[in-house]
Amino acid sequence: MRVARFSLDDEPRFGVVGDDGGTTVVAPLKGDPLYAGFDLTGQKLPIDDVRLLAPVIPRSKVVCVGKNYADHAAEMGGEVPAEPLIFLKPNTSVIGPGDPVFYPQQTENLHFEGELAVVIGRICRKISAADAAAVIFGYTVANDVTARDLQARDGQWARAKGFDTFCPLGPWIETDLDPADLRVTTELNGEVKQDGRTRDMIFSVADVIEYVTSFTTLLPGDVLLTGTPAGVGAMQVGDTVSVTVEGIGTLTNQIVADEDDEKTETSA
Repeated sequence: MRVARFSLDDEPRFGVVGDDGGTTVVAPLKGDPLYAGFDLTGQKLPIDDVRLLAPVIPRSKVVCVGKNYADHAAEMGGEVPAEPLIFLKPNTSVIGPGDPVFYPQQTENLHFEGELAVVIGRICRKISAADAAAVIFGYTVANDVTARDLQARDGQWARAKGFDTFCPLGPWIETDLDPADLRVTTELNGEVKQDGRTRDMIFSVADVIEYVTSFTTLLPGDVLLTGTPAGVGAMQVGDTVSVTVEGIGTLTNQIVADEDDEKTETSA
């Protein structure tokens, strides 16, 4: 099942995405399915008539795994971590499909990182890997936008990963998916830059959930970013970035100058 968050007449709502006679539609729900279940209103809206939003606004946090693909760890000049390398993004960094990613004036080296994201479905603490599937609501697509120069300069990643708009999510949540072997690709202006498979993750989704919940409680709507394959690279103002995860869909965003920034467009 594909669960979208969308706006119609500026009112955020949730709905189930499906096919109706060859037309993609969204069937609105009466409330947030994380808390109210799947209670349909009976309406069907053509998806082109609504604006898709970030499918979830994390209740408390976005938890991310760094260097979770060996090829990406190598391209970053580091070794494979012995245990999951965890960092956080604030929920204020979350945006949806089609929303602009702002290029901050503090950086000169803004990168894309396409990833599979996991949406948590219930309060969980000290969950074993064997029980991890029971706490997952579904999966979506993420771009872990990173100011690479600030990441190197600061020595920790809060600022480099945490600017507003640095966590695009979407286009919806897929609730019925096996994350073990999914293709993850990122295109920059239509050119494939990243092409990996989740089977190559060092720590599986279940491993990450076990590790994270060993030290912090996850809440319904919290999001886990599972790491990015090799091929990360720089984005410029005017660029369009599309991240696709097999079985879910494609998340597309454009890079725009911060309203207080003097950067000029450098892409065709």
